[in-house]
Amino acid sequence: MTTRMIVLNGGSSSGKSGIARCLQAVLPDPWLAVGIDGLIDAMPASMQTTAAGIEFAPDGGVIVGPEFATLQAAWMEGVAAMVRAGARVILDDVFLGGAGSQQRWQQVLVGLDVFWVGVRCESAVAAGREVARGDRIRGMAVSQAEIVHQGVVYDLEVDTTHTESLECARTIAARLGSSAAPDGSAGG
Repeated sequence: MTTRMIVLNGGSSSGKSGIARCLQAVLPDPWLAVGIDGLIDAMPASMQTTAAGIEFAPDGGVIVGPEFATLQAAWMEGVAAMVRAGARVILDDVFLGGAGSQQRWQQVLVGLDVFWVGVRCESAVAAGREVARGDRIRGMAVSQAEIVHQGVVYDLEVDTTHTESLECARTIAARLGSSAAPDGSAGG
């Protein structure tokens, strides 16, 4: 079995999207990049104005309601279906529930070879990126920097505090290449 899915988990503004774009450039085969931001953008605006949807608190906290959870579960199944149908997928996600979030993905991705990558960034650096981006609520990066990694098990961790996205992508790509076993199957 070969790896057809790479999961990048990290807090807001940690560099996941940049790494995903760089992975698309350095990996030899075409990979789709999908992320939680795309799911949120695809939802009606009303999902961000009700407790049943997703709320972004003024301090950067994120509260997920039951309607959001239902749509997210369907989206997760759809991502897994793309991989099962033959697509290679790089997932850019924020595991607000730490290990619980990873477990939900593991259940959906059962039987697939997944490469789990923790994307870390010092909270002060991520907070600076957050301000520079201008499209995030201040405090989100700091509040998520550590909690998203709690209890999560990775095949590899990268740190974008002082390392550029391209170098992180090259490290991931090299590790993917070296995870192939002598029989041609992939580890992970």
